Amino acid sequence: MDMIIRYVPYREIVDAVRQLTIQIAYELPQDVKGALSAAVQNESNPRAKNILEQLIENYRLAEAEKIPLCQDTGLAVAFVEMGAQAAVQPPHSWPDATIIDAINEGIASGYGEAFLRKSVVAEPLAGRKNTGNNTPAVVHLSVAPGEHIHIALMAKGGGCENKSQFKMFLPTEKKETIVQWITEVVKNAGANACPPFVVGVGLGGDFELCCLLSKKALLRRIGSVHSEPFYAHMEKELLAAVNACGLGPQGLGGDTTALGLFIETAPCHIASLPVAVNIECHSHRHGEIIV
Repeated sequence: MDMIIRYVPYREIVDAVRQLTIQIAYELPQDVKGALSAAVQNESNPRAKNILEQLIENYRLAEAEKIPLCQDTGLAVAFVEMGAQAAVQPPHSWPDATIIDAINEGIASGYGEAFLRKSVVAEPLAGRKNTGNNTPAVVHLSVAPGEHIHIALMAKGGGCENKSQFKMFLPTEKKETIVQWITEVVKNAGANACPPFVVGVGLGGDFELCCLLSKKALLRRIGSVHSEPFYAHMEKELLAAVNACGLGPQGLGGDTTALGLFIETAPCHIASLPVAVNIECHSHRHGEIIV
């Protein structure tokens, strides 16, 4: 039986990504809003409670007045699941255009239309010239069953990204040591990473996959629980340990250092135990679309 391919117009992808780019710059997802509201109720430190209330007022004003949630409007990171029965129908003027081209055009259009700060330099060391449109995005492309294209987009701020870390442990290392290291990484991120955080943890895989897992973990809904009981318990244990460190909102003390902590895992080599921690600030800007 011949496979039926669904062709998705290039311009449809561009427009969907453009709208999503603007939306996540102005509006926090509901799970983050809910987590901040819950943190206010649970916070025992008056100064920390006041800061959390200011963060809530910030997102209310940003959404109402259509202004960026943060002056650092982020590096665009996209996780794309391309249906095996889906294909991009390129425009006649650009017959070789791909899904990545469409995503980058949508992001550039969104950042331009919404007057969002452009934060991407063309190369890292020799000159660091700004590309002028916040592209290229970091795009992680995978293939999935079906005929749809699923795009999850995150605007990743530089301050919190800079505090992320990776470490290759020996496979004989105890769980308690891993928990302690992760907790210290989050605590040492300090005020520069704008707590309260959302924390992604990658366990397993190899060098690059482990770091990718830690970033993908940030897309989990706050309040969700890992499907494996062992890691569900570890998530709960780690979140409690992080919040017990006392860093608090904006690093000024309190019970709320993190709003959520999520673990993603992958099989790994018998000689390896990779662990990565990816930190996201309280302005956790992300969203998803299905085209």
